[in-house]
Amino acid sequence: MGVYLDHAATTPMRAEAIAAYTDALAAGANPASIHSAGQRAKQLLEESRERIAATLGVDGIEVVLTGSGTEAINLAIKGLYWARRAADPVRTRILLPGGEHHATLDSVEWLAAHDGAIVEELPLDRAGRLDLDALAAALSDSSDVALVTMLVANNEVGTIEPVVEASRLAARAGVPLHLDAVAAYGQLPIEFGAWRRESGSGRGSGLVALSVSAHKIGGPSGVGALVLDRSATIEALLHGGGQQRRIRSGTQDVAGAAAFAEAAALAAVELPAHAARLAVLRDRLIAGVRASVPDAVLSGPEPGPERLPGNANFAFPGCEGDSLLFLLDAAGVAVSTGSACTAGVPEASHVLLAMGRTEPEARSALRMTLGHGTTEADVDAFLAALPDAVSRASRAGMASRQTSFDR
Repeated sequence: MGVYLDHAATTPMRAEAIAAYTDALAAGANPASIHSAGQRAKQLLEESRERIAATLGVDGIEVVLTGSGTEAINLAIKGLYWARRAADPVRTRILLPGGEHHATLDSVEWLAAHDGAIVEELPLDRAGRLDLDALAAALSDSSDVALVTMLVANNEVGTIEPVVEASRLAARAGVPLHLDAVAAYGQLPIEFGAWRRESGSGRGSGLVALSVSAHKIGGPSGVGALVLDRSATIEALLHGGGQQRRIRSGTQDVAGAAAFAEAAALAAVELPAHAARLAVLRDRLIAGVRASVPDAVLSGPEPGPERLPGNANFAFPGCEGDSLLFLLDAAGVAVSTGSACTAGVPEASHVLLAMGRTEPEARSALRMTLGHGTTEADVDAFLAALPDAVSRASRAGMASRQTSFDR
């Protein structure tokens, strides 16, 4: 694979998770069946659910297994919105910070286009942190607010968000809060129950839902989970067999759950040492970039407790992020821009724009994310390849956003 520094996109499956997956596949049976094979599958499924729940600070019954983190986010946002609006038709306002993941942005935009939602974006500071005063002001009259949704940590720039404080504000206003913990899971302790207690969350208000994904912690792609408090009222996206509290119908993926559980249990046990090791590598990478490319600008907080231990994001003035990505890839180093690219037209990172960066700065972004397989040699190989990539990308300059369709 060469040097892989794109763990925020996906991290390679752990050998233990692969073994759990293949073992469960070999024993395949439908866990809804009442015969012995089906009941053995159900036992493995429910044991896996309990193991996943333990890493999130909840009971197994509160974990709804999904086909991805994206599905979990869609289920939380749309399901909470539909339930709140059904109970009170005036509740159409959705509050969220700028710079959220596209799973959230596209979900709320769909609700705005198809279901009358009014989407209100809240400002971020220069480090990418939610402005809590703006959230408090938006909740000062919460009579029309359906829900609040936000990241636990930003997937592009690594900013750790003030989720307990936000949950406290939502609880006081009687509004449900959903947290997207996909990027944070495996790098930060996720304590759903403790966060609810600390923030004074009540029945159906404050923190009620949280989304995670297996493939960010060394589990398989195509498996996610929604933590849903017992007090939450939600409408289902899928209908059919009534599985999982009638919240997510469909035959459940026993093998996926088993592999997810194995990866989650390992991540939980290793988390303190893993996070500390990643932070050392992250700081080595950040210091190396600053030494070799003095013009590079770190995005997000300075290294420390307010930043994910495995994240480094830089803007390289005068360089197109996509050019840097391709040049580094040719040198055997896999990174990410963190920006969207549609039909070959460079687009600015919406996260950096929400943080107040200019469009050229937002288009010059490069994200390096570290994981369980990252070594000092990987970081050093990236740092060795970077100056030449920056030099060549700088000579190429910024790409024109005009296409042949514009002429």
